[in-house]
Amino acid sequence: MNEKLESLFTPWKIGNCEIKNRIVLTSMGGTSLFGWMEINHFDKEAANFILERAKNEVGLILPGIQPIYNPMLGQWLHRKKGMYKKLKVFMEEIHKTGAKLFVQLTAGFGRSFTIDHLMETLASNKVLNVLSKPIMNFDKICASSSPSPNRWSDKVPSREMTIKEIHKFIDSFAKTSYLLKQAGVDGVEIHAVHEGYLLDQFTLKYINKRKDEYGGSFENRYRFPVEIVKAIKSKCGKDFPVSLRYSVVSKTKGFRQGALPNEDYVEVGRDYEETKKAAKYLQDAGYDMLNCDNGTYDAWYWSHPPIYMEENCNLKDVEFIKQYVDIPVVAAGRMDPFVASKAIQEGKIDAMGAARPFLADPEYARKIKEDRFEDIKPCIYCHNACFTMCTYKGVPNAQPLSDALHMSRCAINAETMQTNKYYIKKTNKPKQVAIIGGGIGGMEAARVLALRGHHPTIYEKSDRLGGVFIPASRARFKGKLRELLNWYIKQMEELNIPIKFNTEVKDLNSIKADRYIIATGSKPKLLKVKGCEKIIEACDYLNGTRVGNKVAVIGGGLTGCEIAYELHLDGKTPIIIEAQDDLIKQVGVCMANSQYLRDYFKLYKVETHLESCLKEVQDGKIIVTEKGKDIEIPCDNVISSIGYKSNPLVQASRKVQLIGDCDQVGNLRHVIWSAYKASMKI
Repeated sequence: MNEKLESLFTPWKIGNCEIKNRIVLTSMGGTSLFGWMEINHFDKEAANFILERAKNEVGLILPGIQPIYNPMLGQWLHRKKGMYKKLKVFMEEIHKTGAKLFVQLTAGFGRSFTIDHLMETLASNKVLNVLSKPIMNFDKICASSSPSPNRWSDKVPSREMTIKEIHKFIDSFAKTSYLLKQAGVDGVEIHAVHEGYLLDQFTLKYINKRKDEYGGSFENRYRFPVEIVKAIKSKCGKDFPVSLRYSVVSKTKGFRQGALPNEDYVEVGRDYEETKKAAKYLQDAGYDMLNCDNGTYDAWYWSHPPIYMEENCNLKDVEFIKQYVDIPVVAAGRMDPFVASKAIQEGKIDAMGAARPFLADPEYARKIKEDRFEDIKPCIYCHNACFTMCTYKGVPNAQPLSDALHMSRCAINAETMQTNKYYIKKTNKPKQVAIIGGGIGGMEAARVLALRGHHPTIYEKSDRLGGVFIPASRARFKGKLRELLNWYIKQMEELNIPIKFNTEVKDLNSIKADRYIIATGSKPKLLKVKGCEKIIEACDYLNGTRVGNKVAVIGGGLTGCEIAYELHLDGKTPIIIEAQDDLIKQVGVCMANSQYLRDYFKLYKVETHLESCLKEVQDGKIIVTEKGKDIEIPCDNVISSIGYKSNPLVQASRKVQLIGDCDQVGNLRHVIWSAYKASMKI
């Protein structure tokens, strides 16, 4: 073990519960042991996910969030006893690994409940609202501390919860915790005074406008979470550990308005003065640990940091709160193990929380312990599969239903939370497989084929592996993408996969193989306007083409906005030209990512032209048609990022499979999952 990491692997205690090391797998929706957004049951897929991580050196495991009151069909978690019997058997397996497990319980979402277009229709139509209530009662699910706007939709506002409803939730927390204790669970975590969920909505002044004992004063606003822990301790005993998921600072300017790092703003939620008082108050009420980060759903990029956020983005605030409590604190949010270990050694925090890295690599903790960082498949913080909730102008959550029902999957690890669909099955008939294209898709196909026992060979027209992922990973903030590229190259070396560099294949008949996988990617769409020869294509810019100070970026999708972001970080002046009525108006881009970029451009006054199209490129300026009128915009260079089109070498057939962008243009998740799936079929 690296001596700089020794602090991570020392024991510690939450109450009387001893944890073997300081690595905490924090909760993610979708890894819920009793199901997620479905009829409550003991979920075998989530159990397998958790057990595999427990076997790989995780100290404390927090399975996915578990609503006390299930939004689907309105089930109370304490009423279905059979699943607790299965949980008891499972806990015996967990304890054999030496890990401990706390179940995270939540009162729900309130105004943060994710509303999509179908839900808007059901909720706003009087007849459909009544008919849908037995399945999904929006009036109850979205109820909050006070009447307030939903985070996602203007059509489904939240009403004020009644005191009777509050007491029913408190009672269910206690009863559920008791059943969990009887099943051998080591503790519970209450979710939470965190992220702007329902309990947090009671504590936050900008949301809670109640006039009764659950609103107004500090003590009243924190009464709900305080009464929950007291009820659990009364039912389960004072020695039963209860953790609290806690946002140190809300980082929120108002409804649907987050505050960026280093921004000068007025906090409407929990500020530093209140959090000092609140942390001590919650500790004294009975909570045994604070599992910390920052943010609310209005400032979601703090709770789910995209790649644009700095590593350890919440650490200083967690260190701040540690000074005011005597119970352990956990810091989460793009944590670097070396930084975390140093903070633990110095007594500034007690443990490191991590979630998405365990989606990418189940052996994350073991590889840290064994100092095998080059072998860790790195999370790239893309949210392409784990959290695809997205929203843009005029549209609430545009997330596909399959993603909403199956969260905590992973863009770069197809097996995560879907081992019934993606798994390595050894072949009885090894085949020679030619893979045309050495990008990420081609390497993933080669990796899976080799693990199955086939004999893949990659044919790559350039002198290096990576394809379009090389320019895609060039930006300063994309270090994790470069780590992923290096990981794949290392896999090719370790699996001894033959690679034919500088070999452009134009005819499959020139290669002898039993099967062929085409991974030739896509070609950029080109703008056919006057002066288009002056335009720089996005990949050419990312590959190093120099630009002047003022640069027009044509296309305000994710790639175009990331280019504009990088230009601004370089001290240049980007101008974004986008045909749609909002930036990053595309399904699959998580709100945490898109909101960060939109807020960044707004804060730094990056010039943006929506509903605008490029008409002409001239020396030193462009002509843009904006809402029917032509305008001139001075600029030094023009970068085009208007999308890509598939570039298959040949069409699919019995012996030929197309994967990734050459079949259908998509994101990295599409590339990797399609490569894995194709390799399973051979």
